[in-house]
Amino acid sequence: MASQPAKYCDGVARRDFLRIGAAGVLGTQFSLAGMLSGSAQAAAAMQDKSLIYIFLKGGLSTIDTFDLKPDAPSEVRGDFKGIPTNLPGVHVCEHLPRVARVMDKFSQIRSFTHRSSDHGPADHYMLTGFFPSAGFNGGLKPNNQHPAFGSVLAQKLGPRGSVPPYVCLPGMHPSASSAYLGAAAVPFVVETDPNAPNFTVPDLAPPMLIESSRLDARRELLAQVDRYQRTAEAAANAGPRNVGVFSQRAFDLMTSPDAKRAFDLAAEPERLRDDYGRNTLGQSCLFARRLVESGVRCVTIDHSNWDTHDGNFNTLKTALLPKLDAAMSTLFRDLSDRGMLDKTLVLISGEFGRTPKINKNAGRDHWGPCFTVLMGGGGIQGGRVVGASDKWAAQPANNPYGPEDMAATLYHLLGLDPQDEMHTPEGRPIMIANNGRVMKELI
Repeated sequence: MASQPAKYCDGVARRDFLRIGAAGVLGTQFSLAGMLSGSAQAAAAMQDKSLIYIFLKGGLSTIDTFDLKPDAPSEVRGDFKGIPTNLPGVHVCEHLPRVARVMDKFSQIRSFTHRSSDHGPADHYMLTGFFPSAGFNGGLKPNNQHPAFGSVLAQKLGPRGSVPPYVCLPGMHPSASSAYLGAAAVPFVVETDPNAPNFTVPDLAPPMLIESSRLDARRELLAQVDRYQRTAEAAANAGPRNVGVFSQRAFDLMTSPDAKRAFDLAAEPERLRDDYGRNTLGQSCLFARRLVESGVRCVTIDHSNWDTHDGNFNTLKTALLPKLDAAMSTLFRDLSDRGMLDKTLVLISGEFGRTPKINKNAGRDHWGPCFTVLMGGGGIQGGRVVGASDKWAAQPANNPYGPEDMAATLYHLLGLDPQDEMHTPEGRPIMIANNGRVMKELI
């Protein structure tokens, strides 16, 4: 393999630097504006990417799925066997056969770790990259101390066209909203199940049936659209100015042909809908692909219930893993077939993993000290296994990473500087990635 040219700390290769210098000596015109234009184009290309975050609320048991321990004692290794994947030497749970065929399209972080095994704080940590401060109500009732990834993207990059920059479905997790970033960064929330018969987006479908050119008094429709006022953020940020923001955004959506197309899930082929799975997770993943294809910057899918304290193996085998297998494998294949995978970062994780030791109810309990996070597309090198857990998946064996690092990596890939700042209402600057490290092994 040819050696790579050495680089200076500013990223310019020595060979390029000498070439530039020689050009100056020889009298060739060197355009600084051209170089800066190229950098701007590269930054714009990164900002053209989108994020799909599949949040498996309750906590996926990664020791039973992606980080199997076949040599551990029976009370640790569990009931499932591994099967080969399309990556040499890499195995996955026997109940994920379709995922096994697309393992080259995403990578695994097997040394992921954080400090909470309680739903509330752990949810917030994984959805924002910030561990909640004191006064979080003991983890019993999640709040929204810091903005979710989608809200930061919405605030920093804004919308593309008339579709909203950030969408949550089905429903919105309490820690998935904008916190101190305010009304302009609140997600658009699809509160109905995309798998429901005759699925429509509440409060948008009836006006969408009317062509905007035929409306003599379109503003009268605002009275029909109260979706944003019903969100927790509208209540938290009470005031005429914010309600006006919500109303204007709703009005723009319901009169937009682009939004009409983006939210029309029924336009997808029946066979493709079957491939994703005729269930909430499957249709949410298909809807997410449709939304990012239309320009949405971030879609967060909040899927329950992965909290397998009782009957872990039966629940995974019969109810949860078949849905994940179909939805996840089809999403990666569909994005790849459409040429969208390079522009769509897919993140799959729960708020934590499950305990190495099986409990008396054939279940596994909460476990934040070590679990696996999956990332693919959007500049991620597929097929990599980063880090490792110890022999029982109880602790990282090497190279530990956490939510701050995940935040830094996804912001970097989506065109933001992880050291960029956002500001509280009091004007206090806060780094968007909270001193996280970019996980360079993935890129």
